Amino acid sequence: MAALIALVSACVSDAALAAEAAKPDFSGVWTWNRENGGAGRADMAWPKDAPIKPEAKAKVAEYRSLVDPDGLTPGGACVGYGMPASMLGSGGYPMEWIQRPEQITVVYEAHSEIRRIYIDQKPNPKDLIPSRNGTSFGHWEGDTLVVETTGLIEAIDQATAHGANARIVERYTPLTEGGLRRLRVEVTIHDPEYYTTPPTLTRQYTQLREGRMLDYNCTEPDWEDHLEKLRQQKK
Repeated sequence: MAALIALVSACVSDAALAAEAAKPDFSGVWTWNRENGGAGRADMAWPKDAPIKPEAKAKVAEYRSLVDPDGLTPGGACVGYGMPASMLGSGGYPMEWIQRPEQITVVYEAHSEIRRIYIDQKPNPKDLIPSRNGTSFGHWEGDTLVVETTGLIEAIDQATAHGANARIVERYTPLTEGGLRRLRVEVTIHDPEYYTTPPTLTRQYTQLREGRMLDYNCTEPDWEDHLEKLRQQKK
């Protein structure tokens, strides 16, 4: 009996490993695809005619009236992009995927933003701490990784404006084109408070064959300027 149990356990383990091995591996450094005039930054990719509600549009307009005269942006104040703007382009910087069976970690070079996608885990609303990036949970549907993000805060400072109760759904599907690995993503924002219907867009990324991430430190220049001022004052 013990031998039979061991045999069954081994078969189950082997089946689980085989199923995991069949999943696409997105590990590597990716950049958005701009071939054929493809969009770059998130504000270039987001549909200009998104069905935003009048009250939400008024919030965005009020915000723009504050920052536009001086060209202010969150990035200029070392504030990360947040979802979904970070994954839609992150200012044109690359991103790195690090994949494990239970978690995918996405590192965006811009602002060194780190995003964790928990695989095959059920979110407990009580455990979600609202943030710009929210909390992401994913599962596989064949070769497609489906990611749902909740636990967000209201974001009127990005082209992809949304409320705190928004639910962002991404569908990542791998493909090969021109001899290069590509990653097609479809993004939908479910947010009845902001949109009359869920706006959707698609983007495509290309894996860099010899790409690597660089350090990004938004505050370092300000620190160096502060040190120089101190030196001048000491003189």
